[in-house]
Amino acid sequence: MIQAIVTDIEGTTGSIHFVHQVLFPYASQHMADFVRQNAHQKQVSEQLDTVRMLADCPQADLAQVIEILLTWIAEDRKATPLKALQGILWEQGYQNGDFKGHVYADVVTQLEAWQQQGLALYVYSSGSIHAQKLLFAYSEAGDLTPLFRGYFDTTSGNKREVQSYQKIAQSIGLPAQDLLFLSDVVEELDAAQAAGWKTCQLVREPEMRTGTHPQVASFAHIQLQDF
Repeated sequence: MIQAIVTDIEGTTGSIHFVHQVLFPYASQHMADFVRQNAHQKQVSEQLDTVRMLADCPQADLAQVIEILLTWIAEDRKATPLKALQGILWEQGYQNGDFKGHVYADVVTQLEAWQQQGLALYVYSSGSIHAQKLLFAYSEAGDLTPLFRGYFDTTSGNKREVQSYQKIAQSIGLPAQDLLFLSDVVEELDAAQAAGWKTCQLVREPEMRTGTHPQVASFAHIQLQDF
């Protein structure tokens, strides 16, 4: 029986276009100035040092690090320090009202229903935990953070690796077979399934690639008794 649900964000709880047409362009536009103005702050400087390490450029100056970050944004690189810096930067955008987090209406209704039924709800996304909380705190539907018991990001591992889901199951404290993972990406669902999880693919766009997992177009169509 499903006792907890872990959901992806991009393409699952909200439109993939919000990330690629709003958040990423905002980060590209403001990253350089943000890094220059905040490089002295510990939470930023530590991430910049990690960027140098991952890029194998330990002596890179600030201009070179900025160039690396902008390249990673363009490539949609799932690099933990980039995601952390984006989260800090996006916080300013949310607080200034430059944008609000996109969440499908069917998601809000179903998450509230599941919570009322006693299910534990979690998020697992490539975006940093900070960025995840911001998106739901400043969503178009208001503050949705009270719906979730916890958040996971790439510090738990790559979303396409089996070990990541094993680690998350251990953290949640439930058997894998009692966990349901929701995502739009086949490879992520494959990894979760290999770890013993139940899976369901959200197919929000008709051209999306699909696999062998149960598929729905809306959270409203998910029937937990079928898993």
